Amino acid sequence: MEPWLDNNKTTEEIAKALLGRLLIKETSEGTVSGWIVETEAYLGVIDEAAHSFNGKNTPRLKSMYEEAGTIYIYQMHTHQMLNLVVKEAGTPEAVLIRGIEPFVGLELMETRRGKTGIDVSNGPGKLTKAFGITQMDDGSKIYEKPLYLAKERRKIPLSIDATPRIGVPNKGPWTEAPLRFSVAGNPYVSKHRGKIEENNGWLENN
Repeated sequence: MEPWLDNNKTTEEIAKALLGRLLIKETSEGTVSGWIVETEAYLGVIDEAAHSFNGKNTPRLKSMYEEAGTIYIYQMHTHQMLNLVVKEAGTPEAVLIRGIEPFVGLELMETRRGKTGIDVSNGPGKLTKAFGITQMDDGSKIYEKPLYLAKERRKIPLSIDATPRIGVPNKGPWTEAPLRFSVAGNPYVSKHRGKIEENNGWLENN
């Protein structure tokens, strides 16, 4: 069972379970894919950093209130942000995908970004540009093409770091809440500092 379909799992647990999943995007330019290395959990109506805090519901937030597995895209400055709704319809909790380790289509990603190395996809706005993710993907389902998660292939993190979310100032306890999860020692984690682990922090090659 996919983690977002398991009613017994919390949004935090789902955010951790998404680490190592293979995200794929098919476009007319080609197909790209990569392993999710960083996520952030947003806990809906109680979470002061969530768009749906206090039950806020506008046309822009429509996808947040849809069923689990719905993709919610929002724009921050000039960047698109990729989120996955993880609870039943009407419960607006979601996971932000913050970092991707490229797998297939690196050359296309580099062309789209005009960058090489870890800067291709080590941040939420970077990865959406590298993958060709746009507002048109908002409201689609993560189990349907063209933007979807592979069902079979995945990697297993050796260790998962839990730290405060990035860019959440002045939100009281929500600013420091450890709701950001990442593959420890993976270079594609945004703002990564410190040691890069062998095999980029994965249990084994896949």
